Amino acid sequence: MSRFRSIWQASLNATKKALTWNLEDLMPPPERLIFSFNSKEELKKWHLYSDSEYGGLSSASLEISEVDNGLKAEDSKWNISRGGFCGMRSKKFDGFIDLDSYDTIALKLRGDGRSYISTIYTENWVNSPGQLEDNSWQAFVHVPKDNWYIAKIPLARYLPTWRGNVINAEMEMNQARILGISLSVNAEGGVPGARTGTGDFKVELDWIKAIRTEEYT
Repeated sequence: MSRFRSIWQASLNATKKALTWNLEDLMPPPERLIFSFNSKEELKKWHLYSDSEYGGLSSASLEISEVDNGLKAEDSKWNISRGGFCGMRSKKFDGFIDLDSYDTIALKLRGDGRSYISTIYTENWVNSPGQLEDNSWQAFVHVPKDNWYIAKIPLARYLPTWRGNVINAEMEMNQARILGISLSVNAEGGVPGARTGTGDFKVELDWIKAIRTEEYT
């Protein structure tokens, strides 16, 4: 076989291989780990907030607790007063997280029977020019008491909000431009059967993932 023909054959074989790739090789993985609360270094990626910043009486703490075989879970003990608020928010990512290939947020947690608010922050495309606040999308998540539980929240269930109030507008989350995530106490309940009212709160969080439950297209 001539040298030219050998090169041509090798090129042809490479082209055939490229054209016959299995579609699965081009698909993103079925799940993506966003946070794993297994070390004190992970806690540095988060900060707490509460109404105490504005003279309120709510308070919160954040710590790693030993579960099973070592540092396993994030343990947040919260106390909230009537009309107050407190929660934890991730520090802004270095750039954006692209979750366009996924349809659900999953959280492994253990709590006290209360309802919490899961918030996703995306790049600002709602507010007026010059405003720096991120767009926020919120959904309720009920945390059963005492037992570990994997909560799955479809991204389509997250509603656009502005300072805690739902925006009455037809909007779609920009899943390719995720800036951060937060979890906050909801003393009002939000979910039938959830514990409500003021007082102590406690929730443990093992990990947060993005998952794909539907066929990827």
